[in-house]
Order: sequence, then structure tokens, then C-alpha cells
Amino acid sequence: MNTVEEHRREAPDTVACMIVTVSDTRTTATDKSGQLMRELLEREGYIVAAQTIVKDDYDQVRSLITTASEHKDIQAVLLTGGTGISRRDTTFEAVTSLLDKELTGFGEIFRSLSYEEIGSAAILSRAIGGTVGDTAVFSMPGSANAVRLAMEKILLPELRHVVREIRKPQ
Repeated sequence: MNTVEEHRREAPDTVACMIVTVSDTRTTATDKSGQLMRELLEREGYIVAAQTIVKDDYDQVRSLITTASEHKDIQAVLLTGGTGISRRDTTFEAVTSLLDKELTGFGEIFRSLSYEEIGSAAILSRAIGGTVGDTAVFSMPGSANAVRLAMEKILLPELRHVVREIRKPQ
């Protein structure tokens, strides 16, 4: 058995996640990406401990991530939205400012997979992942297609493993 398989076997059976939709316009009724993320997580046995919508505001996004990372019942914060390059998009900056360790592979793999689907427009994505204390934080674009791609191809297969690595005894 290789090390990755061993680590996956030792990973927790589930992970408690907080879903955060970053948007100035979405409501609970119109948040297709957040709803999709919840469906995908629950289908794979993950726990949705909290779900919220926050304005695309640097300070609000930072505050929410900080508060979530202080709750031991939340092991992962998954954000959707605010990762573009318009002046209003500040999720990337908020997340980056808090990361203790960046998982550069998340953004790299996401953009590579996006390129296969949408072509060179993938360069506009600022998907990012990493750790804030003992909490995994992953931020992806706000479209349902982007959420599906990030969740199915990267996060659902690896999130338990990520949490195992973050929280294993030293």
C-alpha cells in the first residue's frame, strides 16, 4: 500500500464543513452554487455544519473565515464566489491574508482542469486553498460549473485526507 492510500485510510470518516457564498446579489433562493456544494458534500457523507451568504467585502470575508477557524466543530471552510479580477472581487485577497500554509496545488489543478473545459479564460480564476490554524480553507469561483469541477475532481476525493494531515498529532 502506498503512503497516499494509507493516509486516506487513516483519514476521518467525515469532515464538518462551512459553506460560504460570497456575493452581493445572491440570496438563499438564488444561491445555486452554495446549494450544489451542499448536495455534493452531503451525498459523499460530509457534514454541512453551517452555510451562509456574505457580501463581497474583504473585511466581512476575513472575519467570517477567522470566526469559523476558531470553532473546533468546523474543520473546513469552502467558499464560492469573489475570486475574479473585478474591483469588487476580494475573496482571494481576504483568504490569502489569513493563510498559514497555502496549498498551491489546489489552484493549479483547478485552473488546469478549467482550461480543459473553458480554454484560456481559466487564467481569470483565482481559486486558492490552504490552512488557517487547524482549518482547511478552499475558495473557488462562483459559477455552478466551477463548484462542480472543484468539488468532484479535487475536494471530495481529498478533503478528508487534507483534514487528517492538518489535525494529526505532532
